[in-house]
Amino acid sequence: MRVCRPSLMLAALALILTPTMACGSSTRSQTSIAAAGSKVMPFDLSRTTHQFDKSEAGGVEIVAVKDPADSEQIALIRGHLAMEAKLFAKGDYDDPARIHGMDMPGMKDLEQGAARVSVAYASRPNGAQITYTSHEPKLVDAIHAWFDRQSADHG
Repeated sequence: MRVCRPSLMLAALALILTPTMACGSSTRSQTSIAAAGSKVMPFDLSRTTHQFDKSEAGGVEIVAVKDPADSEQIALIRGHLAMEAKLFAKGDYDDPARIHGMDMPGMKDLEQGAARVSVAYASRPNGAQITYTSHEPKLVDAIHAWFDRQSADHG
């Protein structure tokens, strides 16, 4: 049986490099998101978590500290999310766009449909949350698409 070594070597090289390249591009993406986020969000991304929970009527964005005793980060989260909720209620999604890109899925629909999306801020013991709701399926889909992009970017 004759084995063609160049083909075998190329296949082995592809197996070795593919996971590394995929992991590297993901890391670069999350690194660039963190860098852009630090210019928009006053809290430390490495000391907090972002969670995006979809619901039938929209969803809830939660930002929480990893250390419940970190009162400085909790205050920064609450201040930022309270301000963002006011902006989002007016259809101003510039801050997330500066982090995730102007082409965020769902963002244009959320901007144009702002009067038909309820945006509600609430404090949590370990941070804060923003709840987004709409009775229009197109806007619920926009919220879900917008959440999916942020979830993917934040890892």
